[in-house]
Amino acid sequence: MQTPSVLFIPPSVTSHPSPIVKNISFPNLTNHLQNLSDHLMKKLLRIAILLIILLLSMYVSQATTDQDTLLKFKATITDSNGMLQNWIERSSPCIGNKANWTGVICGSGAVLGLQLENMSLSGSLNFSELGNLQGLRTLSFRNNSFGGSMPDLGQLGSLRSIYLPMNKLNGSIPDGAFKAVGALRRVYLSSNGFTGPIPSSLTGLQRLVELRLDCNQFTGQIPDLQQRGLELVNMSFNNLDGQIPAGLSRLNATLFAGNKDLCGSPLGVPCKASKKVSMPLVLSATLIGIGVVLVITGVILVGLYRRRQRDKKNQLERAPAHPKTGEVVKVAGAQGTDDNNHVNRNQHGKKKAIAAASATATTTTAAAQEFEQGRLVFVKEDRETFELQDLLKASAEILGGGSFGSSYKAVLMTGPSMVVKRFKEMNKVGREEFHEHMRRLGRLSHPNLLPYVAYYYRKEEKLLVTDFIPNGSLAALLHDNNESHSGMLLDWATRLKIVKGVARGLAYLYDEMLDMNTPHGHLKSSNVLLDATFEPLLTDYGLALMLNQSHASQVMVAFKSPECEQFGRPSKRSDVWSLGILILEVLTGKSPGDYMRQGRSDTELVRWVNSVVREEWTGEVFDSQMKGTMSSEGDMLKLLQIGLGCCERNVERRWDLSEAVEKIEQLRERVSVHVRGDNSNYNNNHKHNNNNNNNNNNNNNSNEDYSSYASDTGDTYYSSRAMTDEDFSFSAKH
Repeated sequence: MQTPSVLFIPPSVTSHPSPIVKNISFPNLTNHLQNLSDHLMKKLLRIAILLIILLLSMYVSQATTDQDTLLKFKATITDSNGMLQNWIERSSPCIGNKANWTGVICGSGAVLGLQLENMSLSGSLNFSELGNLQGLRTLSFRNNSFGGSMPDLGQLGSLRSIYLPMNKLNGSIPDGAFKAVGALRRVYLSSNGFTGPIPSSLTGLQRLVELRLDCNQFTGQIPDLQQRGLELVNMSFNNLDGQIPAGLSRLNATLFAGNKDLCGSPLGVPCKASKKVSMPLVLSATLIGIGVVLVITGVILVGLYRRRQRDKKNQLERAPAHPKTGEVVKVAGAQGTDDNNHVNRNQHGKKKAIAAASATATTTTAAAQEFEQGRLVFVKEDRETFELQDLLKASAEILGGGSFGSSYKAVLMTGPSMVVKRFKEMNKVGREEFHEHMRRLGRLSHPNLLPYVAYYYRKEEKLLVTDFIPNGSLAALLHDNNESHSGMLLDWATRLKIVKGVARGLAYLYDEMLDMNTPHGHLKSSNVLLDATFEPLLTDYGLALMLNQSHASQVMVAFKSPECEQFGRPSKRSDVWSLGILILEVLTGKSPGDYMRQGRSDTELVRWVNSVVREEWTGEVFDSQMKGTMSSEGDMLKLLQIGLGCCERNVERRWDLSEAVEKIEQLRERVSVHVRGDNSNYNNNHKHNNNNNNNNNNNNNSNEDYSSYASDTGDTYYSSRAMTDEDFSFSAKH
């Protein structure tokens, strides 16, 4: 057997003492390297375990820090109705993107915001503890009973939005109150009792988009706000004076109403000159003025004397002569009559003067009273405007009577067709609050939202104006047997396209309206309109805050969610539940309204979902109109799973909207729409292009198919009877 080779190190090398360099055979070297590798792997494994433990400890520490911070904050306020009863030590406020605690907005396990609205909370606000929430972006304490002074924002450097309207905050706000929160985009302090000057530190908020200071008692002049991105500033109903800054002159006059000493554009009230004049000049001007007044007075007196003499002469000439003597007889009471006439003339003159003064005052403040003049207010600046009278004179047709109110199609003489919707259950919302919310909705822009064009405000009812979409609603296409839909079959590709558009529009609302629990609130198939390419357009969104809560709880879809039965109010995931209902309706072709006609409780829609779940998971669960597209059945089943995940009864286990949208976007549209019979106009109009969202007002489909304003109870989808004066009871007069 051959002896293995041995590597010899020269003596010159080995003569130096070294614990490493030795006479090592090749097999020993291999073993040594193997041992070294194992040793390194063990060390790396230990390091990885330590890193994991460190990360977990940091996560737990973050959760513990957020929990402790919120519990300390809760201890500083009064929760008389127990709205924050689930803020307890035994649970964490956030798990990933899901919130365990009421009113908490979460993201990646951290607290991003607090939305404690309409909870009857009281006490004073102390934000010093909240500075420990590193990811805090938004704070909303709308409509509570918090008192005391403006809370200190110095520890909230990452804050983007603060909403404190409709509380009892008072006192003067320090001039530098906003210096430490330079990233603020939205500041809402309306309907409180703030006094003193408006803090000048607001001018340093370069990212400021919306500022509401209305309905307070601010005094002094408006700071020179020059932020380029500033879209909304409401200073109405304060005690402000001086000239409105030039940078705000482009805004609506109503945003400055209720400040009697404000002047300049857009109010149309000229500002008085403030130049200093020397005393001699003032004295000269005064003497000249007195002289002019004396001259005018003298002329008037002379004129009145001559007129009186002329009247006496005429009276004597008309007086009867004595039948015997021929002398003029003084008629008894003749002087009294003349005096009475003189008094009457004076009274008439006073009435004319009062009327003239009133007219002058009306002209001066006309721009500041736009709401009170019975005019349409447009929320889209790029739209061609028209007057309310144009709508009243237009050819009109009743489209339906839904839970919110009646809807009409009005064909303008020199313009497009519009939809006018009447709301009678908004009579508890104030004019300014309604105006600001509609302006906010008007700024929304997304391919899957039907824009609000204009509105009309009256205490008893409101009108909302939108474009007319000829293709009608998803509900009509799925469930209506109208002849205009007889040639249309919705296949898988078209239905998936509709679901994707709805999900995108809903996600946009959630991104833009973080302070609202239910950014849509009334998502259902009859509130999804379809344009000429079957791109969906969401309607009736963002109205939950405006409706009387008693009415909203009875009719709005979000208020039918399971959590409303348990907690009495919708949650951030109530719109997700509505999306799940719509997905199941699209896939099965079954109408939730048909099922709900068997009962009227809030749990009926939940039972309808359970009836879908009980179906066998085969092609039988899907709408028969999708037959012929079974190659996509795998994706259909995936969408069914998404719908059921969105309809999860337990709100904590229900899918998050971002999760649902991500899963929906992964599904594929494979098959084009099927058309039954000869419908060339439909074939020409229907193109599968997700980027084409233009409305086609020349579509020949019947206007009776416009079911987005149909009854929520599953009654007739539309009405085509002639409209009467009673239907159009609103007018330009109050």
